[in-house]
This record gives sequence, C-alpha cells and structure tokens, in this order.
Amino acid sequence: MSGEGLIAEPRAVHASVGHARLKELMHRGTEFLGCKVAILGGAMSWVSERSLVSAISNAGGFGVIACGAMSPELLDTEIAETKARTDRPFGVNLITMHPQLSELIDTCAKHHVGHVVLAGGLPPGGAIDRIKSSGAKLVCFAPALALAKKLMRSGADALVIEGMEAGGHIGPVSTSVLAQEILPNVSKDIPVFVAGGIGRGEAIAAYLEMGAVGVQLGTRFVCANESIAHANFKKAFIRASARDAIPSVQIDPRLPVIPVRALKNQEMVNFAAKQREVAQQLDEGAIEMAEAQLQIEHYWAGALRRAVIDGDVESGSVMAGQSVGMVNREEPVDAIIQELVDEAAAALESRG
Repeated sequence: MSGEGLIAEPRAVHASVGHARLKELMHRGTEFLGCKVAILGGAMSWVSERSLVSAISNAGGFGVIACGAMSPELLDTEIAETKARTDRPFGVNLITMHPQLSELIDTCAKHHVGHVVLAGGLPPGGAIDRIKSSGAKLVCFAPALALAKKLMRSGADALVIEGMEAGGHIGPVSTSVLAQEILPNVSKDIPVFVAGGIGRGEAIAAYLEMGAVGVQLGTRFVCANESIAHANFKKAFIRASARDAIPSVQIDPRLPVIPVRALKNQEMVNFAAKQREVAQQLDEGAIEMAEAQLQIEHYWAGALRRAVIDGDVESGSVMAGQSVGMVNREEPVDAIIQELVDEAAAALESRG
C-alpha cells in the first residue's frame, strides 16, 4: 500500500479551521504556560541555555533552561541573561538528585521563575513545598500511571510523560504506550504534556486529540540557528537517521545507571569502561552508591559538553532522540515552530 496522501500537507493558512481547532486543543496548555503555542523546549544540558531558551519563548513557545549540573551561581546568571533576551515566560528544569537542589530552588524564587520542572525521579522531602511557596507552578515527569497519581497528590501542577524515543536519559516505555496508559486516566484532572520522538505536527495533533494539552520537543530544536551547539554536533544530527540514536547499556546491575539515548560513536564504548571503573571502586569500598551515581552523572555532563561545546562528536556524547531523522537542516526557531503548527493544523483540518 502506498503511503502517498496519508500525511496531510501543511498549509500556512493561519486563519484556517485547522489552526482554530489547534488553538482550542492547546488552550489549557497555553493558559498554563502563558505562551501562544503549547510547545515546551526540552531541557538539554549545554544546549538549552539563554540563546535557545529565549528564542523559543520569543517565537511563541515555552523555553526551558536546563540547569543540569550548574551551581546556584551559574543558574543565577543564566536566568538573568535569559530575562535580558525575552520578556515572555520561560521555565527552569532542575534535577532532583542535584546536591544543591534547595539552593537552586531559592535561585529560581529570587528571579520569580514562573514554572519549575523537576526531572530525575521523585523530589526529595520539602522540595515541592518550597517551589510552590515561591509562587511557581510545578511540572514533574511521570514515567508511569502510578507515579503520575502520586505526583498529583503531592502537588504537581502539570505532568510531562516522556517515552523512550527521547534523547538523553530515558525510561523503558514508548511514548505511544505511556500516552494510552496515562492520558485517559488523568488528563481531565491535570495538564499533561507529551514528549519523546515527536518531530512533526501530525504527532502533536494526535496527542492533543488523546487529551494532552501540549508537547515537549528537544531534538527538533538542536539545529536551530539560535542553538549554540557546535557545527559538528549539528552536522551529526542532520546526517543521522532514527536508528542511529541508540540507548546506552548497563554493564553492572548494581549501578543505578539510567539509560541514555545518543548517536552511536566511540563514547558508547567509553561509557562501558567508565561503568566498570565505578563498579570496581564500589567493590573496593572506596565509594558509596550515592557517590557512584553522582560520578556517572558528572561523566555524562562532561561527555555531553565535549560534543556540544567542543565539537568532539566521536569521544563526546551526542545525545539525540529518535526524531533526529526528521532534522535535516539548520533553520530559525520561529520557522521550526511555525512548521510544526502548520502541520498539526493541516492534520486536524483533514479530519473534518
């Protein structure tokens, strides 16, 4: 059977029935975020900084700073520099295992950041209350229905469900399965954004019709003109296909290693060696398990920096989602968002 004609052709007709329907389906999401289009920029360490984040917000989406391993001082500067580049809302993504999480929350509060995204597991005691007491809205990642319900009870204001097609740290379940498991059960009670493997507007339309209020995309924005990623990093994305983005392998079951999806290169081999090194330190009693996990996270941060900033795409980590096959050129953020919007609108209009 030919695939010709199965995907609606996007039409840049901004007052179309499809665009009106898209606006209606995204209404809860845009109201929650305070932006024009309910598309969040996925928080990518070294990539989601002041330039890209402000560009996404200025284009009508919702940029999110990736705090990653930043110190409170660095985050303070990053937020200030982002505010100098946009007067539109943006958020900050914090990793729950960060040893200075409390201070990072204070930094967000100091700048009156309106939305804080917590990633990396259940938040430690008091973190949710501290965030909400600052007046910020709390967005949490929910990799399963039970956890989604627990986060709702704990005070999360919105959820992101991200499937294993995403780049960077991933869970074991696909986006489509998570959407079917979670959206019908909670989407009426809390705004839910879908992430992982989304590269075109047709997918956005489908998840909105299932009950999502918006989506999150990271990989699609890496090759934006406004992205500071090294030219070599961008070229690797443009050349890659979906099957080139593979998950890392856990060498020792004792190590709390969350799989990372990245483009296949020498770094994947190097990471296996790093795991063996950390495992040996555990065996010798030189480090505790918490330190082992922190070593792994710092390793990834360094490997990612080598690729994103230095352009070493062989021994650095080129984290990418499977939607990387849909990234085929460098272009402005506003063009990316407009294309996604037009594709989604065309798909919705074609349904009648």
